[in-house]
Amino acid sequence: MDIGMLWYDDDAKRKLDEKVARAVEFYRAKYGAQPTECYVHPGMLAEGQPATTAGVRLRPNRTVIKNHFWLGVGKPAEEAATSKSQPGPARAPAGKGRGKGRAGNT
Repeated sequence: MDIGMLWYDDDAKRKLDEKVARAVEFYRAKYGAQPTECYVHPGMLAEGQPATTAGVRLRPNRTVIKNHFWLGVGKPAEEAATSKSQPGPARAPAGKGRGKGRAGNT
């Protein structure tokens, strides 16, 4: 997933699945699409936590801050597998093909 929506919910009275469901509902209303993945801090997932809730796959990620939910549409399995094996776009070597000085100066 490259692009997503970040949702914050620190309400201690709500369970994780309720928080995710609210975030999914907002995402659908705003973007008109169903998210497929939700990245959360690993510390938010309880032992035995289901891998999916509210129609999204929960994925632990240490870079997501606690009480934050990063939702979006993941790449299909085929596309994800081929994009990993495909090289990225060619880039000019550093210092080659660029003007001298700062941007705008030639």
